[in-house]
Amino acid sequence: MNSKMNISFFASSLVSAYWNGAATYYRGIVRALHARGHRVRFYEPDAFGRQQHRDIDDPDWAEVIVYPGEGDAHARRMVEHARGADLVVKASGVGVFDALLEEAVLDLQGPGTRVVFWDVDAPATLDRLQANPADPFHALVPRYDMVLTYGGGDPVVQAYRRVGARDCVPIYNALDPSTHHPVGPDPRFEADLGFLGNRLPDREARVDEFFLRAAGLLPARRFLLGGSGWDGKTLPANVRNIGHVYTADHNAFNRTPMAVLNVSRDSMARYGFSPATRVFEAAGAAACLVTDAWEGVELFLEPGKEVLVAESGDEVAAHVQALDARAARRIGEAAYRRVLAEHTYAHRAAQLEALLEGRDAAQPQEVLA
Repeated sequence: MNSKMNISFFASSLVSAYWNGAATYYRGIVRALHARGHRVRFYEPDAFGRQQHRDIDDPDWAEVIVYPGEGDAHARRMVEHARGADLVVKASGVGVFDALLEEAVLDLQGPGTRVVFWDVDAPATLDRLQANPADPFHALVPRYDMVLTYGGGDPVVQAYRRVGARDCVPIYNALDPSTHHPVGPDPRFEADLGFLGNRLPDREARVDEFFLRAAGLLPARRFLLGGSGWDGKTLPANVRNIGHVYTADHNAFNRTPMAVLNVSRDSMARYGFSPATRVFEAAGAAACLVTDAWEGVELFLEPGKEVLVAESGDEVAAHVQALDARAARRIGEAAYRRVLAEHTYAHRAAQLEALLEGRDAAQPQEVLA
């Protein structure tokens, strides 16, 4: 492998976080790879209104190539445009052309080109494959040089190997300290507990339990809800819905409330070892984070010291009731120190580079056991 790679990345969007929860992950990984001397072309379709809701301009650390979101011919031209890259990545969840791209990028494999499937929602992909033996992706998995995932730990690794993956390695979410960092409070986001996340079918029941139930139990406390899709949802009187929050405001959203909440999607919680981007965004802002319980959380943040873990909405309410500003700040600052030391995208890019070069790729040891 060349020490400095030309990488072609087919994914949802680098420049827009609108209905695109993986944006922070892509930006962190790509920026860190650029910092290590690699060149990235990022191919993204004009779909789902993302180009109309950009939250960053084209960055100087990647070449962004936007192509029409309709018409197979456009997607096929993009694949041909990527020919000759050292590494071609097809990410899950592009949203359009997924089946086409999953097969077409494999035609780029050759002596100087490796093709990787990078799954940003491995639990959903694996559940889909298990439910449908006729899914055409079954035949494609063994053809990829490698499967990377942004979470899942050993359960996901073993499940991917069972469906024929040559290898599967988690490259976990992390912090980009250049974009997510402590800031001053912002009166727009004042609350006792904030939750930021889009309304999704496989997370809504958990939001009802961990966030809205907690709000109902603490009518005198202020709760803040951010994210797309919540209009029309019946909310307790003490919950304020502010809609989509652009990434430029994420630091203030995380830093201003006394605490912020992470709620995993159903499949992520079931597989475990799947810290959302929001976990590291919050820790990077030195926020006091409360998270729903999932296996493996202690590999990233220490419960009780760097994060508060709750098994139910009742426990979320108990955490909020017991917190004061001083204790919340102590937890947030401990989380901030931990992620800077162990969980930045610079760490993840070094891991990926080592993996592709055949060297040991450092990860939390418990995950590799």
